[in-house]
Amino acid sequence: SYETMFILRSDLTEEKFDKTLTQIKDVLSKHKTSVDEFKEWGKQRLAYPIKKKQEGIYYLAKFHADPDVISKMRRTFNLNDTILRTLITAV
Repeated sequence: SYETMFILRSDLTEEKFDKTLTQIKDVLSKHKTSVDEFKEWGKQRLAYPIKKKQEGIYYLAKFHADPDVISKMRRTFNLNDTILRTLITAV
């Protein structure tokens, strides 16, 4: 079992925002994970600026996956410029 927290840029257009969420869900399904929960925590002020941004939109996803898949997912998420930060933890 794993949890991942995403912080997306808050200045995205609706089109770009939907595209990013679709990409995240595609990455999860591509690596044959079973997603238990995917929910938005909303827009919040960041504790410190990340890539010169003061606010971000937080998302939490809970899923089951093989341990060898996590490094591939982490790399894919880090290459996406609309994701400010991501954290994947084992639960």
